[in-house]
Amino acid sequence: MAIPLIDLYAQYQSIKPEIDATIEQVIRDSAFIGGKYLTTFEDTFAAYCNVPYGIGASSGTTALHLVLAALDIGPGDEVITVPNTFIATVETIVQTGAHPVFVDVCDDTMNLDPTKLEAAITDKTSAIIPVHLYGQIADMDPIMEIAHRHGLAVIEDAAQVHGAEYKKNRAGHFGTAATFSFHPAKVLGAFGDAGIIVTKDEAFAKKLKMLANHGRIEKYEHEISGFNYRLDPLQAAILQVKLGHLETWLEKRRDHAHFYNACFENTEVRTPVEHKDNRHVYTYYVIRTQKRSKIEDALQKADIAAQIHYPISLHQQPAFKKLGYKNGDFPVAEKAADEILTLPLYPELKREQIQHIATQVLRVF
Repeated sequence: MAIPLIDLYAQYQSIKPEIDATIEQVIRDSAFIGGKYLTTFEDTFAAYCNVPYGIGASSGTTALHLVLAALDIGPGDEVITVPNTFIATVETIVQTGAHPVFVDVCDDTMNLDPTKLEAAITDKTSAIIPVHLYGQIADMDPIMEIAHRHGLAVIEDAAQVHGAEYKKNRAGHFGTAATFSFHPAKVLGAFGDAGIIVTKDEAFAKKLKMLANHGRIEKYEHEISGFNYRLDPLQAAILQVKLGHLETWLEKRRDHAHFYNACFENTEVRTPVEHKDNRHVYTYYVIRTQKRSKIEDALQKADIAAQIHYPISLHQQPAFKKLGYKNGDFPVAEKAADEILTLPLYPELKREQIQHIATQVLRVF
């Protein structure tokens, strides 16, 4: 039987009565823009992150763009981030007119390397965007210390770390703001694109809320020029149902990841590293190997899905050629891009399926 990378229908089936009833209620109320379904989820998700304010957005990408816009980042500014992430992180920087500056990553977690951060800061640097990759929060203490010393905003790209923890604090706790994606493939996924911003700053939250909704206070009173980046109440209502199951799903993901680790123990496969005092939520279970292409072939023949997150570092993407980076500028990220492979992992996956996947991987060796 085929094993997909993620089985969204299996998740839906497990909570079908709740989801169907919620969708029907939103339709019955004709609550399609704004309103109680949106504000309830914004408040509940912010509370889950132990942060007071949540601002819904139409996607994780627009959430990032909103934060950059609210910080008035634009031409002449530099924003530091990592090269081994989805294009949206850098896309939004470019959309403001600011200049992206890359910093290499740690070899074990593939998150931003704090020891290389300060050398990238200039008098034009306005913000740092650490990307919490694959389900684990970056090493935030030294990042925040450096940012505070230089007076820089920190925007957590938390698209992949719903419920993850760093020293007992959840994602969203650390920066000026944090942005989350609810893309269907995330650990907390909508039925389409959706996102949210969380922040501790009340004035900043008010500005973000206005920017997301055409810059308005009342229906036809616009204090600033904004965007149409609203989160649909239908998606918010679906996410509200799913949020009630998130902790159970995360623990199942962690159990599955630990079982994978046991299957690969004492082999040539490099398994994910979970730092002490961190809670990794394994949005993706990413192994590293120099025999990736052979493993991909073996898995394909066994009808097992696998994917590479992400095969081309952003400084090597044609879209960002004008930034002037070259091959070899970020050796850790580039080496990882040649070795990483994401294996299936979702709560509904069975132990015997994980064992089967691991067996196919190890046959290559």
